[in-house]
This record gives sequence, C-alpha cells and structure tokens, in this order.
Amino acid sequence: MRNYDLTPLFRSSIGFDRLMRLMDSATRGEEGGASYPPYNIEKVDDQTYRLTMAVAGFSEDNLSITVQDNVLVVTGKARADDENVQYLYRGIAGRAFERHFQLADFIKIGEANLENGLLKITLQREIPEAMKPRTIEIRPAHAPKGKLIES
Repeated sequence: MRNYDLTPLFRSSIGFDRLMRLMDSATRGEEGGASYPPYNIEKVDDQTYRLTMAVAGFSEDNLSITVQDNVLVVTGKARADDENVQYLYRGIAGRAFERHFQLADFIKIGEANLENGLLKITLQREIPEAMKPRTIEIRPAHAPKGKLIES
C-alpha cells in the first residue's frame, strides 16, 4: 500500500484537524487489522444510516454504546465462562471488544436493538435549521424599505 505524506495539508489548513487525523490514520492503517466483531454499515436513505454488528453470545448487559466528540464507541465485555463446561472445540468468540467509529457532523444516534445476535444502531443526520439552505427575497433597488407615513 502506498503511504501519503499529509504534512502540507496540516500546515495550510485551520479547523480541519479531526478530518486530517482521520485521513492520516486511514492511510497508515492504524486500525490494526481489527476485524472482531464483524459489522456492516448501511445507507437506509439520504439522512439515515444503520450500523449492524454481529455480537453472538453477548446480551444487552454485556454491551455498551457511547458517543463523545463525534466518536461512536461500542464496547462488549467478556462474559464469564461456565466452569462446568469442557470445550472440545471453541469456535464462537466471546472475547471483549471495543470498536470506534468516527461520525460526521450532525449525526445523531437514534435507537439500538439487539436481536438474534445482531446489534443494530440507527444513525440519523440532523442538519440544524441555521445550516439548511434558505431563499432570500430579491427586491428592486428603488423599492422603499418600509412603509411611508403620508400626512
């Protein structure tokens, strides 16, 4: 994989530091090849996304979802092994995990459901009214700005 030097972008931009760190970590491969638990990211419509994680063997009590500084963190605590069970083969992973997802601005967490070993988290883009496009009325230059009082 080719490595890119993003240093010139760091020097010439202001306020994009989070984006630059994200690009830098993506190009360096700092995820570390973590693949547990597997997940899907779906685009439901223009404003709605769904994150689905395969968390077989975890209950609601073993999972936690937090959001801070535009980072979604999904954590799974390892469950205690049943001491009365002797495994001949153990293919179902039950180890602890922590997954981080960078969220774009104005992304809010909707709801989270755990069903059939799949944790589904709905994310909604909510753009504030001040950021939405608005139409400005154009008046002729000679039009009066207010009502004139006639005597």
